[in-house]
Amino acid sequence: MKDLLERFRERRANMSTRSEEELRREINALCGIFAGMIGAERIVLEAGRYNALAYLHTDNPRERLAGLARMVFEEDDIPVPSAAEVSELLERTEDRLTDLLIQQAVEERLENKVNDRIEERNQEYMRELRLQILAEETGETETPRTREKLRELEAKEKVSLTTTVAAQVRPQALAEIVGQEEAVAAMMAKVATRYPQHLILYGPPGVGKTTAARLVLEAAKGVAFTPFGEDAPFVEADGTTLRWDPRDITNPLIGSVHDPIYQGAQRELADQGVPEPKPGLVTKAHGGILFIDEIGEMDPMLLNKLLKVLEDKRVYFESAYYNEDDPQVAEYIRRLFRDGAPADFILVGATTRLPEEISPAIRSRCAEVYFAPLSPTEVERIVVRAAAKLAATVDDDVAPAIAAYTEEGRKAVNLLADAYGMALYEGGDPRAVHVTAAHVRRVARTAHLTPERREVASSARRIGHVFGLGVAGYRGATIEVEAAAMPAREAGKGKVRFNSTAGSMAKDSVFNATAVLRMLTGQDADAYDIHVNVIGGGQIDGPSAGTAIACAVMSAVTQTPLRQDVALTGEISLSGAVKPIGGVREKAYGAARAGMKKMLIPIENTDEIDNAYAGMRIVRIATVQDAWRELTEDDDD
Repeated sequence: MKDLLERFRERRANMSTRSEEELRREINALCGIFAGMIGAERIVLEAGRYNALAYLHTDNPRERLAGLARMVFEEDDIPVPSAAEVSELLERTEDRLTDLLIQQAVEERLENKVNDRIEERNQEYMRELRLQILAEETGETETPRTREKLRELEAKEKVSLTTTVAAQVRPQALAEIVGQEEAVAAMMAKVATRYPQHLILYGPPGVGKTTAARLVLEAAKGVAFTPFGEDAPFVEADGTTLRWDPRDITNPLIGSVHDPIYQGAQRELADQGVPEPKPGLVTKAHGGILFIDEIGEMDPMLLNKLLKVLEDKRVYFESAYYNEDDPQVAEYIRRLFRDGAPADFILVGATTRLPEEISPAIRSRCAEVYFAPLSPTEVERIVVRAAAKLAATVDDDVAPAIAAYTEEGRKAVNLLADAYGMALYEGGDPRAVHVTAAHVRRVARTAHLTPERREVASSARRIGHVFGLGVAGYRGATIEVEAAAMPAREAGKGKVRFNSTAGSMAKDSVFNATAVLRMLTGQDADAYDIHVNVIGGGQIDGPSAGTAIACAVMSAVTQTPLRQDVALTGEISLSGAVKPIGGVREKAYGAARAGMKKMLIPIENTDEIDNAYAGMRIVRIATVQDAWRELTEDDDD
């Protein structure tokens, strides 16, 4: 048809005049084209709609042109053209017919594509349906695409890198956990029993809390009277990544319901409008241990949900889409909605936060076990054991060198692994890796590490200088206390100065020390200008530095040198009695790190620590006189 229109145009362009017969034939041809476009039946309807019916059966070509134009342009008021207007109207009509032909061609092409695409989808759906029916009858569920994906997965499974250092050297038995004998024994007493308890493990990072929890469960499985079966699971989660979703769309810890419309339940369930319950980690841990690392970082609302599960030992599901009377609901879904999912497990939470930072609600439901910081000697034992598992030879000074850079077992192993890698790179023989302290220092330098261990103990004696002890978090540290005493400028009007940044309670200890000074030495503090200083201006939390301050003041007044390899702690009373304090184990850790040979503690703290700790003697004192004697006299041995 388009070719025919083009010929008409060429012919019109070559003809300056057109005979009546030629005009008639041309208009008849255009009417035929239009009739072919819309159909013979519809052309009658269109002619009646636009007042062109009378023009279709006339012999006058101009009237037929007017009738054709009315239908083409869909206008009922186009007049019959004069002889001079025929060419213009004919050209406009042909252009309009050309546009309609192009539009019709495009629509037909798109319609054909749509029909082809629908047919392809129908064929694909029918193939899938046939394969599904065949799979149901034969048990075959694979398609060519899934088989290809399976081959890719199996190929990846054949490729593996070496195991990590952490996995290689991780303790495989409770006896291999270094420095946490008391904590491990406490965990066994609370878990490997007929009535296991929920636990919260406190302690600094990298001391073995996660490993201990995993190994305690394995040990409990071997105890006949515990409720743990051989397949009791150990499910691990991270409290920093668990978040509460107020919309209840997803909850990997507790569980959630996938509604068929918004959350996409399984296809067969969604097609039937059946919601799908999704049990969470608490159900996966049923019959075993749910271990949540950094439990102190959990969202409070999610923690409350967890507490509810601990009480009920089940998780209950709700959904507006669930209809108990729906015959299409599977029995396992019906039972989950009716009875809930089982969630009877032992919760073990680990945290590096202090107890007072943990929710009282969770603390009240859990027994508490404290993991101690690792001493330098224990870090060295971890390094030596890890080197043996790596089949590497190390110099004797490697373990002390690593212990000087870190207080954590995990970091110590990582530092050894870096040194091991450097030694292997330089040696090139994995069967003969030899690690030296130089390797340790080089990898520490590239990691911008600085030694954490600073020995301040000394065999020399000093006047007015003594080492007290303080606690920050789970680690203790030495506090240098110094005092200077000079005759007062005005007799009987001496002054006592103390750096205020150390805290008000420490300031009270200074005034208690001046009272004890007069009682023990007969010296009146008013006769001296006394200045007490905590080196570094550190904040002293609590009155536990009282004994150290009293001894420093007496040393300054009497000009008696004090030992610098002894650290002490204890609150002082006005009568000179040494009162109990907290954090004995943490303070002992700090004293050992500072290289002290002896640590003085209140006698009332006797049961909190043994007579020796990390090669350091622990001495009990009852009065300031006892502390003075230990600081001024030589050891009997």
